[in-house]
Amino acid sequence: MLEQVKILIGDDSILARKKLKDIILQYGTPTFFEATNGQETVDLYKRESPDLVFLDIVMPKKDGNEAIKEIMDYDKNADIIVVSSVGTQSELKTAIEAGAKDFIQKPIQPEFIHHIIASRFEGR
Repeated sequence: MLEQVKILIGDDSILARKKLKDIILQYGTPTFFEATNGQETVDLYKRESPDLVFLDIVMPKKDGNEAIKEIMDYDKNADIIVVSSVGTQSELKTAIEAGAKDFIQKPIQPEFIHHIIASRFEGR
């Protein structure tokens, strides 16, 4: 189901990126791109045009909300899912207003990832 899909994971934690990749790999083998900060996420998005972005909020160089705004300015159809332990209402509200499509609280529950993958790519 994910063979032709490109997924960008922006998170400064290598363990968080690995856990997310491991969950996604249960549903297929997309092409992954990994970024360790917000600026890298924006740059990779512009270069690779991924189908789906999983993005942390708290990151160096540029936080997730700044990255969301910049990506959405570049591509208003970007599909960005915030994955963060920062679950404050104000951060979530800022992310959604900036253009994020959904929010997943860390630690990641695999069923939430399954729902996101299935709702976007089932039948591909």
